Amino acid sequence: MTRELRIGAAQLGPIARNDSRADVVVRLLDLLSQAEAAEVELIVYPELALTTFFPRWHLEDDDEILSFYEPSMPSPETKPLFDAAAEAGIGFCLGYAELHTSPDGKVHRYNSQILVERDGSTVATFRKIHIPGHEHNEDWREFQHLERRYFEPGPDGFGVWPAFGGLVGMMICNDRRWPETYRVMGLRGVELILCGYNTPIHYAPDPGQDRLQSFHNHLVMQAGAYQNGTWVVGVAKGGVEEGVHSLAESAIIAPSGEIVARAETDGDELVVATCDLDWCRNYKETLFDFDYYRMPEHYGRITAQRGAVPPQEAP
Repeated sequence: MTRELRIGAAQLGPIARNDSRADVVVRLLDLLSQAEAAEVELIVYPELALTTFFPRWHLEDDDEILSFYEPSMPSPETKPLFDAAAEAGIGFCLGYAELHTSPDGKVHRYNSQILVERDGSTVATFRKIHIPGHEHNEDWREFQHLERRYFEPGPDGFGVWPAFGGLVGMMICNDRRWPETYRVMGLRGVELILCGYNTPIHYAPDPGQDRLQSFHNHLVMQAGAYQNGTWVVGVAKGGVEEGVHSLAESAIIAPSGEIVARAETDGDELVVATCDLDWCRNYKETLFDFDYYRMPEHYGRITAQRGAVPPQEAP
């Protein structure tokens, strides 16, 4: 008997700066309705799915900045999504900007994803760790990428949680580019990794990479899936948003590294695949049997240092 899970990657098209949460939630609910018709059990929405990608601007008005964050989840605006999903018996993963107050009273700003089970219970909240871009105004750019101004790295690491009949992990956008992201979760036996992203086609520090954005996007997720024997679901907010062209190409990737389903448009689109979580064993128990093949005594440098150190300088 296989552990099959019907998954929908709920890609979004552009969200305008003046679109309200209510406007966006209507679109999320429409994708949820499509998912219900397709007998989906888990629907995955993109990174920062409730607003436009505000880090593209150097904002100075604190009230405007705070307007992009959610102080609670569900919020009044998103509760209809939570209610509709629970009624339909569909779990979901949703990316949003989180305003989090810690027990010591300090307020933190995270780029977050919440995972909700089919019965409406919250499984976990993941906070993005690899924060890209820059933190100071760089007006030479065609547009900014100020994530490091608006978010701090998540403090909790890469978790893996029992959910949806398997072992589920999360990552957000730039996290997908780092092999350590997948391996840490792989060492917890992860069978399904959920990832939302907003990826501008134009990369100001090296425009030569622009033509490779699609290739690199799938390359890292396919490699991570294969090398850790896990399903990976990557979901975009794509299209031309506030003048910035962002990559779409949402994809569901098997433990073999193969793309089994992908978006055909750069707008709102539901991509569906039936994912057999037992397929993970074909890789976890053979070529990537970690216990049998890994040599961690030779990997110490991975966590002992941060930047690259040339051989003549290394101890």
